[in-house]
Amino acid sequence: AARCSVLATMCTSSPAESIEQGLLWRLMAMEPRGDVGNPQDLDPTALGFMCGLEIHQQLATGKLHSRMPSELFDYGIEEVPDGWPRSRRRLRASRGEAGQIDIAARFEHRRNRSFVYVQPPNAGLIEMDEAPPLEHDGDAVDVVLTMAAMMDAKPVSALQAMRKTVVDGSNTSGFQRTTLIATDGVVDTPSGVVGVDVICLEEDSARKLDTQSSSSGETVFYTLDRLGMPLVEVATAPDVQTPEHAKETALTLGTLLRDTRRVRRGLGSIRQDLNVSIACGDRVEIKGCQDLDWIPQIISLEMGRQLHMYRLANELRSEANLPPLPPNRDDDNIPVENRVSVAATSRLSLDIQDLSGCFAVCESEMVRTSLSEGSRVQGVALSGFAGKIGSKRLDNDGAQLPRLGRELASAARLAGVAGIFHSDELPAYGISETEVAEVRQTLSLEEPDAFVLCVAPAWQSELALEAVIERARGAYHRIPREVRNVVIRKGQPADGTTTAMRPLPGGARMYPETDIPILKVSIEHWDGIRDNLPLSTEQRRERLQNLELSQNQMEAILGSEMDDVLIMGVEGGLCGCPPVPAKAWASAILDNTRADIAEGTGHDESKVPWPVLTLAVHAREEDIITREGLVPLARRLWLEGPSSTDTEFEERLEWFAQQSEEAGFAPADTGSVEAAVEEVISENMDMIGERGMGAMGPLMGAVMQKLGGSADGKTVSEALRRKITELGD
Repeated sequence: AARCSVLATMCTSSPAESIEQGLLWRLMAMEPRGDVGNPQDLDPTALGFMCGLEIHQQLATGKLHSRMPSELFDYGIEEVPDGWPRSRRRLRASRGEAGQIDIAARFEHRRNRSFVYVQPPNAGLIEMDEAPPLEHDGDAVDVVLTMAAMMDAKPVSALQAMRKTVVDGSNTSGFQRTTLIATDGVVDTPSGVVGVDVICLEEDSARKLDTQSSSSGETVFYTLDRLGMPLVEVATAPDVQTPEHAKETALTLGTLLRDTRRVRRGLGSIRQDLNVSIACGDRVEIKGCQDLDWIPQIISLEMGRQLHMYRLANELRSEANLPPLPPNRDDDNIPVENRVSVAATSRLSLDIQDLSGCFAVCESEMVRTSLSEGSRVQGVALSGFAGKIGSKRLDNDGAQLPRLGRELASAARLAGVAGIFHSDELPAYGISETEVAEVRQTLSLEEPDAFVLCVAPAWQSELALEAVIERARGAYHRIPREVRNVVIRKGQPADGTTTAMRPLPGGARMYPETDIPILKVSIEHWDGIRDNLPLSTEQRRERLQNLELSQNQMEAILGSEMDDVLIMGVEGGLCGCPPVPAKAWASAILDNTRADIAEGTGHDESKVPWPVLTLAVHAREEDIITREGLVPLARRLWLEGPSSTDTEFEERLEWFAQQSEEAGFAPADTGSVEAAVEEVISENMDMIGERGMGAMGPLMGAVMQKLGGSADGKTVSEALRRKITELGD
């Protein structure tokens, strides 16, 4: 349609106008191609795809500026202990160093929200913003410098903490502290080298517990256990070539960060933000990408969304006789876009009307209930948008196709409303044809026009509908630069689609932190970091190759990051303990033996010292204790025995052997085992004749009972199996 409009204009234009239109025609000939219904098949190269990643990883150190422990308390809003203090606050946006208010901060300020902060034991005056922050945590700085060295980045000579404005309530101060550590690094991925622009050390935000709505606004509940926990932020250059390459890059970076062995593990400890654009769209930042397998799908759908919105913009422009958008954002003309903006504002005026009277007998239970509680049904007209807002349809992979309606709904939800109704999907949801007709008549709509309804308290629906009009006006332009969030259902992405969160922040949000002294990074400090880099995953794997472990054991040891502990046990010397066999030691590590030892003690398994377990495994392998005695005797050694720091290994082993004798866990001699097996077999010949090897289980129990638990189960099993086999022969 846009091409036909240009061609028709060229036929009646002056020579000068024809030259301009000829340029437009050439631009139209370069139109981006691809089927939005098959986003996986879109060609990244042809569409001018650009992508970079931001990786945020929690560090396993204390909090960054408060010397509090980085500990998470797994409580929901209903489970928070009564004794934990709570504070209620409201936040507002303030001007940055340049005297400007950041666009994202200004938007959040208008949302009319208040915040309640729950203060757990690891949150003090600094977390409450009632005391100045302390200097950087030294361990956290060294960890991030180590990561920078592993990426061959260049450290800055002085670490200056900055304040980054955040007014969504997730920081009690209204800002997040972040410090630039290094720049210009690289990571090598299977599909090519990706540059690393910046590496920063920053504070994590508070965790959201709940959101409660009322007629006067929203109240958001946060807990401060996570606030101030150190994060490393790694921002790559836009060198990612394809959606799959983005996944590779995230995996490579995540592996590199874990190789330091100084990062937290588990759900929520790492997240990947995606910066995505195609030539006919613009940059958006997508948050909430915790599952690496979803990254290609999320990026492909975003490419399809940007392509769809570009085509919609040109359709709207064509119908309004406005110049088309160029296929590449680099060719945008500011005077032309200003002209389009004026035209869009004129066509889409902000005229909010109360339409509650049209729904006095509405069949929709939601509408009836809301009206009875004091809410209003308000609406706005969208001139020329009939059929362009869209209704829910799925692509070939089951994901929702992009449509303007989702963008309008996202904009409205930022005001706190549950959603909107629009004319392209009505009548439906209990709203009848009669009510639709009455709305159209009240709003004086023509056939090409559409409308949007919002059911909420008057102040809230007005804010939501204002956001809808702004987003509809934006449909005449290239997509807005914004932060978007992956739609999550039951802890997983629903289909890979995203919704708008807030405008993309600008430079006005950052200004220096004056309460924290600048930290110098000396050449000697940096050289010391580079001289003591941790092993890479491949180097760790090579180190395990000659230990006669199974492949499964090797990968499990690496995955649980226990290879250093394994090597300490195998090489010996751990508090004087001789080397223990690799397979036996690996099994003890992987079989959660420490958890068994800690069971019932009231202590976490991490409190069980490794020297306790190595001594117990050594004693078992040397036939000092039975297998059954390992856990109870190791528990006794840990809680009651001599300390490894004050007592020689041989003395501790002797104590351990004495305890095994007293507890009945000293192995029986071979003759005793053979005699007990012979006796049990002679007493159960009929069972053996009927079941054969199937009698092993009952006979094992009988032999162990005769030996009083002093025999090793493996020894008894081998003796029984041998005797039964001989009988069968």
